Amino acid sequence: MGEVFELHSWKFARLRALVSLSIVLLLGQPLNAHTVAADYELKPIPLLSGSGVIVLDHLAYDRSKGRLWVPASNTGNVDVIDATSDAVSKVSGFNTGEVELDGHKAKLGPTAVSIGQGVVYIGNRGDSSLCVIDSETLARGECVAISRSSPESDTGPHGVTYVPATREVWVTTGPGKSIQIFDASEPRHPKFKTKIELDGPTEGYAIDNQRGQFYTNSAEKGSTVAIDLRTHKIVSKWDVGSTDLQGLAIDIERGLLFVACANHVVSLDVRHSGKLLDSIPTGTGLDDIDFSREQKLLYAAASITATLSTIEVSDDGKFHLKALVPTAKGARGVVAAKGKTAYIIDPAEGRILKVIPNDAPQMHDSGT
Repeated sequence: MGEVFELHSWKFARLRALVSLSIVLLLGQPLNAHTVAADYELKPIPLLSGSGVIVLDHLAYDRSKGRLWVPASNTGNVDVIDATSDAVSKVSGFNTGEVELDGHKAKLGPTAVSIGQGVVYIGNRGDSSLCVIDSETLARGECVAISRSSPESDTGPHGVTYVPATREVWVTTGPGKSIQIFDASEPRHPKFKTKIELDGPTEGYAIDNQRGQFYTNSAEKGSTVAIDLRTHKIVSKWDVGSTDLQGLAIDIERGLLFVACANHVVSLDVRHSGKLLDSIPTGTGLDDIDFSREQKLLYAAASITATLSTIEVSDDGKFHLKALVPTAKGARGVVAAKGKTAYIIDPAEGRILKVIPNDAPQMHDSGT
């Protein structure tokens, strides 16, 4: 029996014993994939001088500068990892505070991040604020308050995403029931603009600038919704067959939206009324997923089975599992980087796991 840090309903680590270490997924069927030891290397990047738990939630990769941005919540830092050298720089001095989530209090600070125009936006749950960092110099800029509907039900910024089409920053609040929108026409000086009231908390988000839509999951309703970027109205709502919805990723060019559920991912055709195209088991404990447009690969990290599924997506939205990479217990939340490189958060060990493809030839799929 091993002990791992598993995310509870609002994504903060708690110790739990796992009875089985075998990778057995939907309907008891094991996943078949390449012999992954020959395909990928896993490189740990520690965020602390020693080992320790860091509350980690969201990541963002800045392709223009080759940097990974990591809000390291309870440390009061935002860590920045150079993709070439793996060196870690720290932007420090963010406020932290005791926040109650799901009946438990935790010390939180910066938790959410999004790449803007010359700046990086940080959502801080410690003081419920939206902060700005210069993406070149790493200098901290101003912070603006994010209002809470109530101290009990709204814990401030959950997800933060920059919308280039409207030059806005959209902030989901969880477990609050709203999306707050900030005007970012002056990137270093965001200003509150409006609020979208929802009928339940949200989980996950994806931006479709081509179709002018914001996608998120309605956690209580078990549906994925599309919101018009300009009218701020819900224009579509799709039932994906699950009530445990997590992260979202999108292939804008082909109009494919990927929805992470508890132990599998589904693909939807947003060009044709959110038609369900395919589903693939991944292992239990998904969080943020990501899609590489360059490689046409979807990444999904499962915290309970300690695996990363790398999934090829064909033009018809069908999934083809390419590799199943062993990771670490509790490792979840993944972002795609350059080439086939990806990064996964590992809160229990206070580190980032860098997934690097090896140059060795890939092996054929194994049999059942």
